[in-house]
Amino acid sequence: MSALIPRLFGIAVLSVAFIALTIAITAGAFTSLDLQVAQAMHDAWQPSLHPVFQAIAELGSIELATILMFGLLIFLWQGGFGSDALVVLVFFAAEAFELFYKHNLHQPGPPRSIEQADGPSLSELLQGSLGGNSFPSGHMMRTVIVFGLLAFVVRRLSPSPLVRSLAMPAAIVIIVVMAFDRLYLDVHWESDVIGGLILGAIALLAGTVWLDRPIKAEN
Repeated sequence: MSALIPRLFGIAVLSVAFIALTIAITAGAFTSLDLQVAQAMHDAWQPSLHPVFQAIAELGSIELATILMFGLLIFLWQGGFGSDALVVLVFFAAEAFELFYKHNLHQPGPPRSIEQADGPSLSELLQGSLGGNSFPSGHMMRTVIVFGLLAFVVRRLSPSPLVRSLAMPAAIVIIVVMAFDRLYLDVHWESDVIGGLILGAIALLAGTVWLDRPIKAEN
């Protein structure tokens, strides 16, 4: 149990940081920086790279993320890990929390004049029903949770030392690329991306706590 304390502390710290970020956004503290970053990305945009970044966006789409989480559920269940398979619930809980936040926090996304077409996803339909509010970034949150959990499981279960050693670096690269993708396409403010990163990290840590929870030996 003592090994889980740093992660539990991390969840508490990140939760406070998320609340503080929400308050700062509501107070307009990020407005100027958000605009500066968005304009810089708009100026750097190259039409030839647009399809590449649209493809990258699919890594954080709700469709692919859901498929991967159900895949993880089936893998753990059929592998005899029983209740460990319930770790995927952190993904669905975070998704529900994201939608709740976007429904209640007024944070319109970047203006159409600089926004580029995102990768096709059902999340675009949800965005319209939520009044265009964009905090936190769902793509960013899903990327952290999904690829973080997959990397954690691979590091624990893969028989290949090489695959185990590459799992976490690969997840980190995907997360970093997704953060840049959200900003490069100007579909999210920089504060949205930070919010998605923090919310995803909270859910990811909660998932690893569940997977590493103390289990009583059966008599």
